[in-house]
Amino acid sequence: MRTFYLFMHLSVIIFTATEYVDIWFIKFDMNLLLNNLKITMLATVSVVKVTTFLFWQKHWKAIIKYVNKADLKQRGSTDDIKNSVIDKHTQYCRKMTYLYWMLMYTTVVIVMTQPIYKFVASSTYRGMVRNGTGSYIQVVSSWVPFDKNTISGHVIASIVQSYAAIYGGGWITSFDTNSMVIMVFFKCELELLKSDCADIFGTETNPVSDHIAKHRLKNCYKRHVELIKYTKLFDSCLSPIMLLYMFVCSVMLCATAYQITVETSAMQRFLTTEYLIFGVAQLFIYCWHSNDVYYAVS
Repeated sequence: MRTFYLFMHLSVIIFTATEYVDIWFIKFDMNLLLNNLKITMLATVSVVKVTTFLFWQKHWKAIIKYVNKADLKQRGSTDDIKNSVIDKHTQYCRKMTYLYWMLMYTTVVIVMTQPIYKFVASSTYRGMVRNGTGSYIQVVSSWVPFDKNTISGHVIASIVQSYAAIYGGGWITSFDTNSMVIMVFFKCELELLKSDCADIFGTETNPVSDHIAKHRLKNCYKRHVELIKYTKLFDSCLSPIMLLYMFVCSVMLCATAYQITVETSAMQRFLTTEYLIFGVAQLFIYCWHSNDVYYAVS
């Protein structure tokens, strides 16, 4: 199974390379070029995410192991206030992950069905394809070693492109939702740690003994050191990807925004806008949740 999954990973990485190759063949058509760029840029980020995750698997496993261990330990608390904080963040993570997966695969479905919609909805496009003056719209712009403008060639290319879109979508959502949940955990752990630090010596009306206070202090110090260690490790794993994200999303968002302004079909504008929303959402979840962690620290 490990070999099988690595083969699937490699096949999508090779497919992403064919998207870059196709740029050479469509460089004179601005609309096709922009379509290629906005999807190829996103595919590049997806490939880098998975590649770095595999290369830094040891670090990611250490982070996930720490998160699981610390989370389970806090869930054993009898403090109602702490449990309510944990429940609030748990429910938030579930809602965000479900919504993000829905948004991702709505985008994948739109990308996959766009050629069908164009063929069914536009009689002009159908006529151009039939008389040979136009070419079939691809699911994803990529190079293939056969003619994509025949019916059989277009069907085979569409199947390959759809597979890459579905699998690549799984890469993006798996990585992003895991990263988002880890950031939410860091925020939650900081809030719980603040609460425990405030309770080291008990309250003014109900102080604790020196022995208990010393035990609480050691526990808080240990948790604080671990939190610093793993937040730095998480940051080192994520920072290179975020640097690439800023460049890639800038290109992708500019290309998509330009297409919205020049597109004449209302439905096509809607489909392109949905893709733009998805592109913005990817950056938004990282910026929003990292700011939450920063705010919790301060």
